[in-house]
Amino acid sequence: MIFIGFGFLMMFLKRYGLSAVGINFLIGALCLQWAILVNGFFHLTNGYILLNLTALLGADFTTAAVLISFGALIGKTTPTQLIILTLIEVPIFVINEVIGRSYLGAIDMGDSMFVHTFGAYFGLAVTLVLQRRDASTEKEGSSYQSDLFAMVGTVFLWLYWPSFNAGAAPGDDQHRGIINTYVSLITCCVTTFAISSIIHKEKKFDMVHIQNSTLAGGVAIGTAADLMVHPWGAALIGIIAAIVSVCGYTYLTPLMATRLRIHDTCGVHNLHGMPGILAGIIGVIAAAVASESSYGPSLYEIFPSRAPVEGSVDLDRLHTVLPGLEAGAGYSGAQQALHQLYALLITLAIAIIGGIATGLVLRLKPFMVLKTEELYEDEKWWIMEEEEEEGHKGSVTIPMADNGAR
Repeated sequence: MIFIGFGFLMMFLKRYGLSAVGINFLIGALCLQWAILVNGFFHLTNGYILLNLTALLGADFTTAAVLISFGALIGKTTPTQLIILTLIEVPIFVINEVIGRSYLGAIDMGDSMFVHTFGAYFGLAVTLVLQRRDASTEKEGSSYQSDLFAMVGTVFLWLYWPSFNAGAAPGDDQHRGIINTYVSLITCCVTTFAISSIIHKEKKFDMVHIQNSTLAGGVAIGTAADLMVHPWGAALIGIIAAIVSVCGYTYLTPLMATRLRIHDTCGVHNLHGMPGILAGIIGVIAAAVASESSYGPSLYEIFPSRAPVEGSVDLDRLHTVLPGLEAGAGYSGAQQALHQLYALLITLAIAIIGGIATGLVLRLKPFMVLKTEELYEDEKWWIMEEEEEEGHKGSVTIPMADNGAR
């Protein structure tokens, strides 16, 4: 998902394909290393950074947030600026996640709040600070070939999204996570095609919608992926996510560019931002109605903060069926829901403030500002095939003597 999914999805820009997949490769590899270190620093085990599959999975999620931010900035920034952005964003991301999970006790199995919402609004805040009047140019568009490559990324992301939402979940929670995500994705896909054709004046499908909005269902179900939202609930979430995303691309993105000077190259606000907020709200509702009568004792494994406090009779009772259950804060459903809401609001605040601060750093004089003709252009950064051909025109080829050797 990180290298093929995100990389190819960003190849829709007709003259920026090499940079889309190449710089995505660079930033992804750099971020994985940096995220392992930063995550490890905040979760030390006996003074050491523990390197295991959980650490690698956490680094993947962190990298996804950075690449979502990259989507809002693609084509308008230099590789150096993106490297600096990565080094700054990762610690801010980890701090926000620690606040949400460790201090507030919020749950977010598919990381729709902590990854998608954070990454989207962090990137939008950066692009707000780096705003430029010439961001919308003819080269920002796509071609038939670039749209085909982008669809490869879409299909990869769509296929593997259940593993993204449920990969870290144990047992029955993982089964629910896969099923809920699957149902949400398929209804989202069908609804996207329907709404896209309804909105278009000639009743045609828009590739922007098909490449992006078909994935919004995976984002919207993320926070509650492992919860008992029921198949009809997952299907409804996918439908709502598709409508929100398609309408966002059609109406909100142009409005943000003209009124707010927020130029969102990939439309991350519509694929990750708004569906991420929707996921957070769904998580609040699901947490409020969750009860032991529905989940059984596993309720306290899904919501660790709802486990009874240390020394209570209820905790002793639960230890007979869940011997390894740790004491919690004794939250009620309403308290858990309130903390879910706090986590969403704090994520938005930290992402926006952190993005603005990062944007101010990237505006400093040492960093080169791209000229208008260099926007969305591979030639600035890559050796192009045309250059190779020109370089060989004046060369002389010296034939090698044939000595009969094979």
